[in-house]
Amino acid sequence: MNYRTLLLPVLALTAMPAAAELPLPIRNMIEAAIATGDAAKVATVVELARVTNPADVAEIDAMNAAFQADVARQAAATAAAAEAAARSAGMFENWTGQGQIGAFQSSGNSDTVGVSAALGLDRKGINWQHLVRLSADYQRSAGQTTREQFVASYEPRYDINPRLFAFGLAQFERDEFQGFSSRYVGSGGFGYRVIEEENMQMSVKAGPAWRQTNYIGTASQSNLAVLGALDFDWRIAENLSLTQDASVIYDSSNTSLLSSTGIEAGLSDKLTARLSWTFDHDTDPPLGSVKTDTLSRFTLIYGF
Repeated sequence: MNYRTLLLPVLALTAMPAAAELPLPIRNMIEAAIATGDAAKVATVVELARVTNPADVAEIDAMNAAFQADVARQAAATAAAAEAAARSAGMFENWTGQGQIGAFQSSGNSDTVGVSAALGLDRKGINWQHLVRLSADYQRSAGQTTREQFVASYEPRYDINPRLFAFGLAQFERDEFQGFSSRYVGSGGFGYRVIEEENMQMSVKAGPAWRQTNYIGTASQSNLAVLGALDFDWRIAENLSLTQDASVIYDSSNTSLLSSTGIEAGLSDKLTARLSWTFDHDTDPPLGSVKTDTLSRFTLIYGF
């Protein structure tokens, strides 16, 4: 037997250089970045390590892959826990909201006092979302009430997919200075989230509607109608936002347009200052009422 022939492969293997091991300073740098949990920081450090240590790319990629897998596991666990909590939540749990209040008073040539208040509640589940809105405006001038408006609405939404949703709407409104003691709206249809970014959201919705208006001094009126609405929110800067809400209800006897534009500035984590302008227009209001009503107001918003 030729032992020399048998030993040649062994000698060849031992003669090969050992695979390079990732230098300790580079390994420590990557591990320090991973310990922060900051994905952007890890990506930067890994990219620099790959460029400066091309012979150790495989080991660097293995460390990065292990980090990415751990991030994915943690995200999946968090999502699963949130879903389980949402599914088991009771009717009065998982609500968030905003309370809004503003007031003014003047004396001298004009003796005027007014208050504006609003409450918005939002509950999000797996596929369902429930929106409740309440608002009231009251004003007296020279001892006479010059504005008294109340609005309440409930809107459930069901997500068909991440952008498309179905909605329902039940709304009550009272504004005697616009000529009606009560106005009811029932509607349903579909909406679409046109923009869904971190700092900007815009959705539109439309559907058939039914509206009944109980006028002061005249008979009530019921009509089939069409409803359309837009909801736009833009976070311009960290503590500055622009909001635009608009809706139109069209029927054969009257078309109602409502638009509210607001600028919000964050004062703290919970408190926000809001300056808004509201445009309310009816194409055929009751006799003695004006077609257009506008309101500018400054309010404070508390989030909870």
